[in-house]
Amino acid sequence: MTNSIQNRYDFVLLFDVQDGNPNGDPDAGNLPRVDAETGKGLVTDVCLKRKIRNYVGLKHGENPPYEIYVKEKAILNQQHERAYVGIGEEALLKNDKKRKGGAKVEEARQWMCKNFYDVRTFGAVMSTGVNCGQVRGPVQITFARSLDPVVTLEHSITRMAVTTEKEAEKQDGDNRTMGRKFTIPYGLYQAHGFISAPLANQVGFSEEDLALLLESLQNMFEHDRSAARGLMATRKLVVFKHDSNMGNAPAHALFERVQVTLNEGVTAPRSFSDYSIQVNTAELPNGVSIL
Repeated sequence: MTNSIQNRYDFVLLFDVQDGNPNGDPDAGNLPRVDAETGKGLVTDVCLKRKIRNYVGLKHGENPPYEIYVKEKAILNQQHERAYVGIGEEALLKNDKKRKGGAKVEEARQWMCKNFYDVRTFGAVMSTGVNCGQVRGPVQITFARSLDPVVTLEHSITRMAVTTEKEAEKQDGDNRTMGRKFTIPYGLYQAHGFISAPLANQVGFSEEDLALLLESLQNMFEHDRSAARGLMATRKLVVFKHDSNMGNAPAHALFERVQVTLNEGVTAPRSFSDYSIQVNTAELPNGVSIL
């Protein structure tokens, strides 16, 4: 793809939450995710990707080339069928053997990359049912981990209503529904990301796509408000740009240049101002710059 990015990028993302649940675990009653050994909070990579997808979908109205493949209530094989219609091979959809292999799969794969932002960004396995191949995405994001241990709080809440008449009869008209909400008082989280130029070239991930990704990382919490998530915000995004497509320095060595420390005298952080962030810009490796 001639319009794809020509540079490798690595980035550090810092975001925080106050009085909210940044990423509940459905297998644990929606408790905030926590590293059991250290007590530090976790936010999964798929949670962050979901917010990026939602931001892109809101901004561009789900129109190509910024449609979203993995979204609420999506039926993925129907999207695959659209690819074969789009490349003029609708007849293959009626032939199970042909649609599961052959030269047209690559054409369908390229159609999916061209039309769906999250396919050409994060990749996708599209070989289920109607076969559109697989895409190894150029952008990968790690789990986010809080800088310090977080405390999970449980709150009892009351709704002054019930769902059914039967519930009302049991309560003699009191009509209350009890529930629980889980929050953490405060947590500053750090995630890391990687953007591969060679993989971007395979799918057409462009400079415009990169700009949209960085914009999403900065603004994704602004359109993800919820009573359950409290105050969430991107606090800092540090992007390392390499002069070459393969990279000029190991990612871990660049990430170590971003140091986050708890201010002296603070034992229980409750705001972003309780931390200090320093980015070491001295003696950067040759061919690496900081955006």
